[in-house]
Amino acid sequence: MASYMIGYDLNTPGKDYTSLIEAIKRLGSNWWHCLDSTWIIKHQGPAPAIRDVLSPLLDRNDELLVACLTGESAWVGFDEQCSKWLKDNL
Repeated sequence: MASYMIGYDLNTPGKDYTSLIEAIKRLGSNWWHCLDSTWIIKHQGPAPAIRDVLSPLLDRNDELLVACLTGESAWVGFDEQCSKWLKDNL
């Protein structure tokens, strides 16, 4: 199963995006969320299918990026739990 990064900018002030966050969690039972607007999920893909599930939950002025990760990665500054997930899943 591939790892997909989901990044978003939610540009409507005061809007409750709980439904978007819950949809991301339902897409992959194995997920990483150690940056404010960035998630990584394990998913069968493809990226357009993930986008199509999430985009109806956004406002017209929001932005969404879904990208399949290649496995090469580097990071700094995350706690042990966040780093372990990355080591185990990327």
